[in-house]
Amino acid sequence: MSGNKMPPWSALRLLALSFAGLAGAVAWSGAASAEKRFFTVLAVEPKGGATTDKEPLPAGPLPPGGGYVIASPDEKTRRWEVSAYVWQPAQITVAQGDEVTLEFVGIHGAAHPTTIAAFGQTFTLKRGHAHRVTFVADKVGIFGIVCDTHQPSMNGELVVMPRR
Repeated sequence: MSGNKMPPWSALRLLALSFAGLAGAVAWSGAASAEKRFFTVLAVEPKGGATTDKEPLPAGPLPPGGGYVIASPDEKTRRWEVSAYVWQPAQITVAQGDEVTLEFVGIHGAAHPTTIAAFGQTFTLKRGHAHRVTFVADKVGIFGIVCDTHQPSMNGELVVMPRR
């Protein structure tokens, strides 16, 4: 043999050994096991505002529902504000089969009647309180975390991915 050329049977042997090693690694690793996952979810109200000399009060309405609030300028400072109620984080991703614990903490807003319908969870979160729910994410999909009072902005998502 001359140069770096490999005999055909050697290349096939190398390829076969590579596939055998890969198959063994996959068989050895098996499927990932379910985990216990914990998340803190805050009920918050981000705000922004300006004075009318810098930014005029918007003329059009915000989407209906209690999720968005606009406060007209006060006479003394001429400041107006806009706010929205949201879950923070708004999206949580877990794997199918994981035991999920969500601890909701009420920061802003007097009460948040909340549902995670796909997992049978219904509760009211109040300002200054914490409420914990635990369930197994036994189905794949995107599932709503909804505050009925503060629509359309206070919607979160629980994303359940297939386990590999």
